[in-house]
Amino acid sequence: MSDVHTAEQRSYNMSRIKSRNTKPEIIVRKLLHNMGYRYRLHRKDLPGKPDLVFPSRKKIIFVHGCFFHMHNCRYGQVTPKNNAEFWKNKRASNVERDEKNEIKLKNDGWEILIVWECMTKKNQIEVLPQTLRNFLK
Repeated sequence: MSDVHTAEQRSYNMSRIKSRNTKPEIIVRKLLHNMGYRYRLHRKDLPGKPDLVFPSRKKIIFVHGCFFHMHNCRYGQVTPKNNAEFWKNKRASNVERDEKNEIKLKNDGWEILIVWECMTKKNQIEVLPQTLRNFLK
């Protein structure tokens, strides 16, 4: 059986994907909160509207989806069969925008950690608390 959706089905599916308060982001937030860290969410006055901001530490954490930000894991290397050129351009522009935002933030003195969606999966979640702790020290 084919996994091909109609344009309407695909549009509906894509409209359900959130950019904030995603499952990986909630996992990271809960971990950090349980570790005693407090943060600000989605600061609009900073480039890229970072997911988690630690103003007193001058540190930022972005939680990126592997597919949308072209991570080098198996989730990020998926190439859509439908509308492939659109997705190639869309994902490449996401990466380009991320790089520009990181440069601006680093120039303003911020330290940045990228937490990839795959790092919140069952097979990798064990190392995430230590990664977060090391970054925030």
